[in-house]
Amino acid sequence: MADVHVSLDGDELGPVERKLQEPLEDQLSSALDRAAQVVAEQYAGQSEQEVVRLLREEAGAALHPDVAAGFQPDEQGLRAVARAVIARATA
Repeated sequence: MADVHVSLDGDELGPVERKLQEPLEDQLSSALDRAAQVVAEQYAGQSEQEVVRLLREEAGAALHPDVAAGFQPDEQGLRAVARAVIARATA
């Protein structure tokens, strides 16, 4: 599976978040990548929508609660990760 990378829109970030943009992106990317691995290992034929839900849950659980509270991944990007998870698990 390709590396997962989360990008934050700097225009939508406050001053503190902008200063921490790179470490936040790294933390979010790492959490989502780990979530993709866990979900792929446990995949048992779930729908794409269910895989998206599982990815959100797993990634959120890996984040600091304050970061997880603001974690709102791009739906299209998350669906792309879900499709990659399903493809990997069924290959």
